[in-house]
Amino acid sequence: MTPSQEIDTINSPDIDLEEYSNSEADPLDELPDEVEMSLFDHLEELRLRIFYSLIAVAVSIIGCFLAVKPLVQLLEVPAQGVKFLQLAPGEYFFVSFKVAGYSGLVLASPFILYQIIQFVLPGLTRRERRFILPIVLGSSVLFLGGLVFAYLLLIPAALKFFISYGADVVEQLWSIDKYFEFVLLLLFSTGLAFQIPVIQLLLGNLGIVSSEKMLAGWRFVIMGAVVLGAVLTPSTDPLTQSLLAGAVLGLYFGGVGLVKLTGK
Repeated sequence: MTPSQEIDTINSPDIDLEEYSNSEADPLDELPDEVEMSLFDHLEELRLRIFYSLIAVAVSIIGCFLAVKPLVQLLEVPAQGVKFLQLAPGEYFFVSFKVAGYSGLVLASPFILYQIIQFVLPGLTRRERRFILPIVLGSSVLFLGGLVFAYLLLIPAALKFFISYGADVVEQLWSIDKYFEFVLLLLFSTGLAFQIPVIQLLLGNLGIVSSEKMLAGWRFVIMGAVVLGAVLTPSTDPLTQSLLAGAVLGLYFGGVGLVKLTGK
């Protein structure tokens, strides 16, 4: 069909312009589950999703609190040769609640993600829905990978530094509350830092930042990784900060490679 014929076809009174435009639309940009809802309906659904998520978190925390002793013993493993003290009445009780709270939040996170997805799903096109499963799976795997990395490498390295530094001067008697503040903060900050490739994929596929621009700013990335390693690690030893900074750099450049593989 020539351009003049196409214009005549569109201007023909026998052709429905809306039907013609819909036939030319990309099916991937359609909203398959689009439902007309008022603002109050959206707010009510959001309230229910939050309510279900809070119930899941509460049940998970209670379950973890009932089985908190093995969790506490597991988190004490990296501190070999250290004796823990309860320096105030109820200190271990509050530590148990902290451990149960963090553990319950991790345990309930799949259900929370499910509620978030169900809330935003009707407003997503078919093209956008293709990224949901990879992003959710990738984010979950990276977060768990961050926890394992911190537990097996960062925490033992930091504790070894502190224990060996004052071994000839002080006896290693630590407050159990301060120890778990240190461990839990390092675990979860590392898990969050491992989300960098997911953020890069989102930015790249949304067309905000290309892989070339990400790679062009490598000098600022190195500086930012060093600062991030210093900020996220509760300890001040250079070994722990260097390990986390190196992991962040590896994740960043790995994320650049993934964005490039997607053609962005």
